[in-house]
Amino acid sequence: MAAEKIAAETRTEFGKGAARRIRRDDKVPAVIYGHGNEPTHIILPGHEIMLALKNGGANALLDIDVDGSSHLALTKQVQVDPIKRFIEHVDFVAVRRGEKVTVDIPVHVVGEAAAETLVVLENSVVSVEAEATHIPEFVEVDVEGAEVGTQVHASDLKLPKGSELLTDGDILVVNVTQQQSQESLDAELVEAEAEAGIEHEESGDEAAEGGAEAGAAEAGDSQE
Repeated sequence: MAAEKIAAETRTEFGKGAARRIRRDDKVPAVIYGHGNEPTHIILPGHEIMLALKNGGANALLDIDVDGSSHLALTKQVQVDPIKRFIEHVDFVAVRRGEKVTVDIPVHVVGEAAAETLVVLENSVVSVEAEATHIPEFVEVDVEGAEVGTQVHASDLKLPKGSELLTDGDILVVNVTQQQSQESLDAELVEAEAEAGIEHEESGDEAAEGGAEAGAAEAGDSQE
């Protein structure tokens, strides 16, 4: 993964008001941590950082120029507005070329399994250790022609050279099971509806019994 270059400004104003002003200018506040140094607070151009993170994926590696000083940084956390979907803030961790880092990478399933099977992705990410400048974007699992009962564990994954698996090798990643027929699904639905109906009737009976007991108790009280 090559580091994408991006220019940044030093951030000098802080607080919610300052952050809102930065975002109104289509810019994004961010911070770079790591290597025992003081955090470096920066401002990134909104459109450029959006594209860089989109192209780089979850572990985007950026070469950030801050006032002429280069910072190699790995994306660690991206805060996104839940409604408007714009980037609110980005946390980076400083890295060095050749340095090993621990990251989670997504698992991509490719290929078509055998007929009447269901491919279940049991774990969508795995943890690996890799060089900061050679982080794999994803690991691929090919299920072409896979039969029912096929299982792919973490230890079966083919990682790029230089990457080491940290996830427990016994963890199930992909499981190929028997696909349920429509008739079977319909039967389960009917059974579930029937059970729900019985529970509803039982609840009604209990309510009726409770009402009768309450009525009897009230009648007894009135006679007293």
